[in-house]
Amino acid sequence: MSNKNDIVTGKGPAGGWGSLKGIASISIESSASLSAADTLRRMNKPGGLMCPSCAWPKPKNYSEFEFCENGAKAVMWELTTDRCTPAFWETHTVQQLRSWTDHELEKTGRLTHPLRYNPQSDRYEETDWESAFKDIAHTLNALDPESAVFYASGHAGLEAAYLYALMARLHGNNNLPQSSNMCHETTSVGLSKVIGSPVGTIIWEDLEQADAFFFFGQNPGTNSPRFLHPLKDAKKRGAKIVTFNPIIEQGLVAFVDPQNAIDMTTGRQTKISDQYHQLSSGGDVAAIMGICKYVIEADKAAQRNGKKRIIDVAFIEEHTQGFDSFLNSVEAADWSHIEVGSGLTRQALKEAADVYIKAERVIGVYGMGLTQHTHGSVNVGMLVNLLMLRGNMGRLGAGICPVRGHSNVQGQRTVGIAEKAGLIPMDKLRELFDFNPPLKDGVNIVEMVEGLIAGSVKASICLGGNLLRAVPDQQRMEKSWAEQDLTVMISTKLNRSHIFPGKSAYILPCLGRAEVDEQASGPQAVSTEDSFSMISGSTGHRSPISEHLKSELAIITGIAKALLPENPKVKWEAWTVDYSLVRDLIEQTYPNDFGDFNARMFEPGGFYRGIAAHERIWKTPEKKALFTTPERLTSLGFDAKPGRYSLLTMRSNDQFNTTIYGYSDRFHGIEGTRDVLLMNPDDIKRAGLSGGDRVQMITDLDDGVDRRLGGLVLTPYQIPAGTVASYYPECNVLVPVSHHDQLSKTPGSKSVPVRIERETGEPAV
Repeated sequence: MSNKNDIVTGKGPAGGWGSLKGIASISIESSASLSAADTLRRMNKPGGLMCPSCAWPKPKNYSEFEFCENGAKAVMWELTTDRCTPAFWETHTVQQLRSWTDHELEKTGRLTHPLRYNPQSDRYEETDWESAFKDIAHTLNALDPESAVFYASGHAGLEAAYLYALMARLHGNNNLPQSSNMCHETTSVGLSKVIGSPVGTIIWEDLEQADAFFFFGQNPGTNSPRFLHPLKDAKKRGAKIVTFNPIIEQGLVAFVDPQNAIDMTTGRQTKISDQYHQLSSGGDVAAIMGICKYVIEADKAAQRNGKKRIIDVAFIEEHTQGFDSFLNSVEAADWSHIEVGSGLTRQALKEAADVYIKAERVIGVYGMGLTQHTHGSVNVGMLVNLLMLRGNMGRLGAGICPVRGHSNVQGQRTVGIAEKAGLIPMDKLRELFDFNPPLKDGVNIVEMVEGLIAGSVKASICLGGNLLRAVPDQQRMEKSWAEQDLTVMISTKLNRSHIFPGKSAYILPCLGRAEVDEQASGPQAVSTEDSFSMISGSTGHRSPISEHLKSELAIITGIAKALLPENPKVKWEAWTVDYSLVRDLIEQTYPNDFGDFNARMFEPGGFYRGIAAHERIWKTPEKKALFTTPERLTSLGFDAKPGRYSLLTMRSNDQFNTTIYGYSDRFHGIEGTRDVLLMNPDDIKRAGLSGGDRVQMITDLDDGVDRRLGGLVLTPYQIPAGTVASYYPECNVLVPVSHHDQLSKTPGSKSVPVRIERETGEPAV
């Protein structure tokens, strides 16, 4: 910037040469193997690797290059030539590593040997697999089964996930929280409540027929870049795209197709959003209410003039319940409250409503910008209300599209990674494995964190991920995490969760998805489920980086064999030898979802397991889709007051979840650092601050806990007044464990009440 008070903006469109430069940069930064190019050539195609990054679907008619910038970075990060061997620990202690950044920890390279923590030397030391399994089992069996938690990150395939859930239940609990608890549990609970489905309703063919897309709090440029290709196609056929997001995200502004020679040569851009509305943090309820209000008014005008109704009366009467109550709330909503709550003008909402009214087929797309609020479930219900007004649910080219994060986060839920006993076919498990599965609900992530702080959780097994960095109340968690009797991390690289070891602690290194998984019966494949409920097989082709690695599934069965008594119906050894036997078990447990599993897993685009709401079958207690009436026009759980701001946590396009690939965030215009606080220029002036000031944020919640994050450079940014933004996961230190969606307990990371002070401790005005 030429001046510290200049407004920082994102640079360039999504895709294009910026994308290729980003891939090249991370290829160098990660010291990627030359074999990564061949892996990318095969990615997201039958017989190849299914992307280890996001869960965006794979098209049946795939292109020559079916990967995006983020997927390429994930593959290169996994296929690094750097190695973190046991020798690393000869010169590094755990305490020393606590000052390292997330990026520096992962840059040490792939883990090569199983490791056990030695508290006397404060270092991890090489161990052998059988000793590790035996000691883990011994510690777990000495504890109350309900004090152990089995976490899954959303990466491991369906086969490993199924056996992991089985192991936990055979051990005696349903403590199976998952990464979705921190992002889309609002979807799982909220959508189930109103349409009877915990997942979205659309499939690939719907994308090809939609006349309009309404985006709420989702960022395809960073989170699901392959989505930009069907959006480009939609714009070519005249579809409209309307976006609601507090931050300008370049992926929803413009796109240059990296696979189109003309676009790349000329710089020709596809304009993505026809309208881009920067609403206030937590303003989605009010914004959607305003659109609904215009739709209802237009319908009344049509009736007065003897024209065709705007709302779909036949759909509402046949398929829904609760419309009259919702209609009353819409009519009673005051425009002044809608404008204040949304941060948008009445005219802006009318323009959005006009697009919605004119479109025959509309898809509502959303991400964590809708789910991670104190009243995120109200957001989800309101979007469903809007879609149902015109019957845009369960028909071709229309429906609701929550965009999931990790590559198999939805699939793991499908095959049993769930803390709610009622979601699991326990009778099937009882029949298949001759045991009485536990019927008491387990803990979700929020309850796990509460249990760790209280001391009731004494052991954590983590199937992937960097849980300590991903959860709310991070500083309190670091202390509590290390007080556990046992921590076990199944990982490919070092991360922050490893450097707060429990009294007994293990790092168990696993194969990456791109690597050959060779078992006694031959090379194995795994499977995943994407955001459209399509199941695809994934095959690794790279040689493992170390002979000492085991697959995720083999690690699970190794622990299970040591932990659990023998059961003639539980065949850990046979399942390790041949993963197709595990897929047979999944099919037997979930026959309606996984018929002919082994025969269909390599179908182009995957096979569809079927979603009832897609066919207008509503699995709610009422057997109807439900209109819900909001009690408030905000999803915030706190009131406005002088000096209080709503913090929105965001991601860089150089990261995936807690993995930080680098420090270039071209989409937000931030380079070389993550220590920034984005703030409206007028808010900066009103607070008596200046761009470039070093500031700290303090959580503005009176619960007796001091939560603060300092060292942030105040950066003027085009963001609504009252809303500030900074990066996840660094900002997790500011998110109280009690600050979560009221229905699902998803942490409210997109609207955290904070105050801002100069680093000197002087408060802003």
